[in-house]
Amino acid sequence: MKSESLARARLLDAATRLFYAEGIHTVGVDKIVAHGHVTRATFYRHFPAKENLVEAYVGVEDAAIRAAFDAARASSSDPRELAEAVVAGIADDVAHRHSRGCPFINAAAEYPDAESGVRRAVREHREWFRAALREVATGVGHPEPDVAAGRLVLLRDAALVGGYLDGWERVKQVFVDSARAVLGLDGEPR
Repeated sequence: MKSESLARARLLDAATRLFYAEGIHTVGVDKIVAHGHVTRATFYRHFPAKENLVEAYVGVEDAAIRAAFDAARASSSDPRELAEAVVAGIADDVAHRHSRGCPFINAAAEYPDAESGVRRAVREHREWFRAALREVATGVGHPEPDVAAGRLVLLRDAALVGGYLDGWERVKQVFVDSARAVLGLDGEPR
């Protein structure tokens, strides 16, 4: 059983790297199997269809962002410090981990059926993300935390796409200043 979980982990690691770098539909099962150092039979034992692997990939991306939020929450009980950590964490993610756009937007673009498992996984991530940002906005006393969360989601989306298309160095300060303004970290929230 342990070797099966290692094989699954290798497949997920290969898929995460390849899907993000090259696109989901351009990467075939054979390439994932080769990069994961497993057989096709092992692949299909863990993932009955490629879409199951794509859903798991979205889950890996989701888990990484949730872990970053949990680490930020654990670092301080001060709501302003948490807000600053979230803004800095998103900026760091765009600069270092997701420099090729948003993995959730990219996956959704390749799966246009809103009822597919992939789109459902993307939707679940975005709802969690919006709720986490609402919690941050509430913590700093934003008068409209739902509005603030919506603005921050859009800012993150724009930062990921803009960072990829225009270069993070052109986008970073605008993102950081805008996110801080939404949260009112330099004065009144906007």
